[in-house]
Amino acid sequence: MLIIPVERAVDWRRPPWMTLGIMLTCLLVFLFYQSGDRHRMGSAIEQYLDADLDQLEAPAYETYLERRIRLEGETGLTSRLGSVRDLIAQDRRVVLAQVLLSDAGFYHYLLDNQSVIWSTEQRTYWAEHRIPIQAEYVSHLSAMAAGVVPADLSLADLISYQFLHGGWMHIIGNLLVLFMLGFTVERALGPVKFLLAYLLCGAVSGLVWAGFNWGQYLPLVGASGGIAGLMGMYVALFGRQRIRFFYFLGVYFDYFRAPALALLPVWIGKEIYDHFFASATGVAYIAHAGGLAVGAGLVWLLGRSWLQPRETFYEPEEDEQEERFRSAYGQAMGRISALDFEQARLQFEALWQRHPERIVLLEHLYQLAKLRPDSEAYRDRARELMQATQARHQPERMLAVWQEYQGKGQPHHPLAAEDHNRVFFAGLRSGDLKTAERVFERLRAAGDLSLVEEACRLLAAEFEKRQMTPKARHYRDLLGQLGQA
Repeated sequence: MLIIPVERAVDWRRPPWMTLGIMLTCLLVFLFYQSGDRHRMGSAIEQYLDADLDQLEAPAYETYLERRIRLEGETGLTSRLGSVRDLIAQDRRVVLAQVLLSDAGFYHYLLDNQSVIWSTEQRTYWAEHRIPIQAEYVSHLSAMAAGVVPADLSLADLISYQFLHGGWMHIIGNLLVLFMLGFTVERALGPVKFLLAYLLCGAVSGLVWAGFNWGQYLPLVGASGGIAGLMGMYVALFGRQRIRFFYFLGVYFDYFRAPALALLPVWIGKEIYDHFFASATGVAYIAHAGGLAVGAGLVWLLGRSWLQPRETFYEPEEDEQEERFRSAYGQAMGRISALDFEQARLQFEALWQRHPERIVLLEHLYQLAKLRPDSEAYRDRARELMQATQARHQPERMLAVWQEYQGKGQPHHPLAAEDHNRVFFAGLRSGDLKTAERVFERLRAAGDLSLVEEACRLLAAEFEKRQMTPKARHYRDLLGQLGQA
């Protein structure tokens, strides 16, 4: 059974670069580093069989497994013992050699007990041939060199093991779930904090697993400990909020909604149960439980400080935002239809504050303010709309607003010289010299001599460029008069 939270959809306008980077790193490690394991193991098996080491080790391996089953109660090894006896009976030496070479715990058992197991001659022969194979090939297998080995634990291994995987199904499954969880948690924390929290969860889950397997040489690899940490962080971020979960059971799958944290004890309980009753599968269930616990714990302990989610994380999804906008916009338009202009203005102002990218809202506010052309609000909205259209490179609309204001609001609350100057430049850039000349006259009336001189110089130059000599001469003469004033 698989249950994964899927409350958010990925926003490709803000790609989860760190999540994608972790996935790419895992894939590159698998393809270019771990791919060498096949050659290393192949060379080890070849030398191992050439030296007939399986003849020495196979009987000892049977005894080794029997001791662990009888004395240590590891009943899960019963099936392995049966498989080994079948390999011996069928003389499948290559497969048997791989089994023996892959069991690092058995190798150290031989090192510690060789004087009991073999004669002096056999011990000497084994040491001369087996130890070099172990040192040159087996110890350099990726799982042994960079995985978490409880009997030989290091800090570096607690990080590196998270990027190793045991096969294609292992890496594909992990990367798929990593992406489904990672883009949401990365959006909440930001890429740097996300990476640090992910690695910390993976490291702690590796420590938990090592603690339950202390002294053993069985290596742990895989990103699932860190991924479990992401799952714990995911539900802790949403808390008691009801979110959507995807579940897969056999061949059936569907979605359901539940309080986010309600699933945390279910997940942890399942992993602990599987650790004790399904350990023979080879899955590190206790590492998953540790990752879940530390992920949720990090958010609970540091959620108001270092791991505080970014404000953008709690913004509604794009579809939800659009739906809310349309609803509020429809209500505001309904107020206009009911001739309740004051309430419409308040609703459009609230929408404009939340959605400054939607200039249509400012257009409505301008039209509402125009109902009172003698008010300062009309002048302020006209000025704001002209600035907004200028920023959006809409000179035609800017000039139209200016022209409309001249007939309605200018007699009551004149625009400032700076406002006229912006419109003047918009007219020049759009090639509308007729409007630019009208704006120039308003600019002269505003009384800012420096702006007037600059505008006069630009008009003269523009008319000269167009070979309109009388107009150019007019503005050159005017410019001289202004200089004498």
